[in-house]
Amino acid sequence: MARYADDLSLAHMLADTADSISMARFRALDLHVESKPDLTPVTDADTAVERAIRATLARTRPRDGVLGEEYGASAAPAGAGSRQWVIDPIDGTKNFVRGVPIWGTLISLMEGDTPVVGLVSAPALGRRWWAATGLGAYAGKHQAAASPIRVSGVGRLADASFCYASLNGWEESGRLDPMLDILRTVWRSRAYGDFYGYMLVAEGAVDAMAEPELSLWDLAALIPIVTEAGGTFTDLAGRPGPGGGSAVASNGKLHQDLLDRLG
Repeated sequence: MARYADDLSLAHMLADTADSISMARFRALDLHVESKPDLTPVTDADTAVERAIRATLARTRPRDGVLGEEYGASAAPAGAGSRQWVIDPIDGTKNFVRGVPIWGTLISLMEGDTPVVGLVSAPALGRRWWAATGLGAYAGKHQAAASPIRVSGVGRLADASFCYASLNGWEESGRLDPMLDILRTVWRSRAYGDFYGYMLVAEGAVDAMAEPELSLWDLAALIPIVTEAGGTFTDLAGRPGPGGGSAVASNGKLHQDLLDRLG
């Protein structure tokens, strides 16, 4: 486990660099925005953050591969291994573009198919969340100002606060009706979106979140944080890990009920 502690410290250093770049461009009048082939936006901050993280990893972890949203996969400079860093330079780019402060940099280390380190840094919110396998989950402004976090103990959907990103994706996936059924059942529902709802699950402020379609860089950093906080994180089929392209995160007590309703 000691090696994960070192990797987690490196993730914080990478996040420091990312934060300095992204905050300098947040709400900048000359922010450059383009549309990618999938029609999602990308800014000069997205690309600058990912380039900086990749440059540091090439120096400090030459035996590790890198997968990033903007520049794809790259092999380890010192030769292929089982470790890969997965980077989303700005998760919530649409928020970033519009001046909404809910966006962040997602950094994960995977051993094979398993995320073992996860860090989410949301500098405009002044908050980070992080975890590593066997080391617990924490939140705070930085490592020196951290508190352990834990999922809630809510045991019934009727008492639960439930989070989702938007209804459009559920409609496109053919699951809008079961999603609406969940929204009618729960005590409270809010569409916080992107990484933020999952971090609220890990903190125990929200009891569950689900999304029907996600990429590996959207998921990998979130999984260690939720699970080390005592929660459960699977795809819609109930499979653990980030490979399913969808997500159901909960405090564990609500998980099977959600899977049954969304299946």
